[in-house]
Amino acid sequence: MALLLCIDTSTTHASVALAKDGVLIGMKANQNQRDHASFLQPAVHSLLQEANQTLKDLDAIAVTSGPGSYTGLRVGFASAKGLAYALDIPLISVETTLVMSAAASTILKNEEAALLCPMIDARRMEVFTALYSADLKPVSSISALILNSDSFVRQLENSRIFFFGDGAPKWQIICTHSNAFFLDVKWTAGDMVGLADKLFEQKSFSSLAYSVPVYGKEFHSTQI
Repeated sequence: MALLLCIDTSTTHASVALAKDGVLIGMKANQNQRDHASFLQPAVHSLLQEANQTLKDLDAIAVTSGPGSYTGLRVGFASAKGLAYALDIPLISVETTLVMSAAASTILKNEEAALLCPMIDARRMEVFTALYSADLKPVSSISALILNSDSFVRQLENSRIFFFGDGAPKWQIICTHSNAFFLDVKWTAGDMVGLADKLFEQKSFSSLAYSVPVYGKEFHSTQI
């Protein structure tokens, strides 16, 4: 009987979800990336209030670990770790690309042999990406990839691949392979629920002291 708070601020939109025993019971979302920090705590308070729950009722905090926006990841991770520490409950981290793929898997039917490829825009022709099987098993690790006409050539020869995320449109412009398909996937913290609940049951928790976001690549400032 686990009550989980799920937090996602890793990309352009932010959301928080509350779930009990793997079932979503409420969610709040924000579309303005600049407001992630100011949105998060009031949204958590409101979500719990509407569900007649309190912070002390929570059994764990789940948070998207990235890759994604540096600022967004820091906002989400700091809040999740702070709540978990204050409440003395476990922290669960879930890769953003896996959450995106979980959302995509709810759209696809009868595509057991296909691969899922989430893409997060990393500016210019670069994306943060990974490959997952239809049942959400990792096929390749998360990487920062500069897209060109040779990207995914080997994988596309062997499998149908569904591409999605805010980085997918620039790949769609140059990708002409018949095994490449493109989806419009809208994911939220609600898509974390099943993943987080499974990790909770497995007691697969992240260290409050040492866990850090998956940034995908080193941060480089343009300021001197």
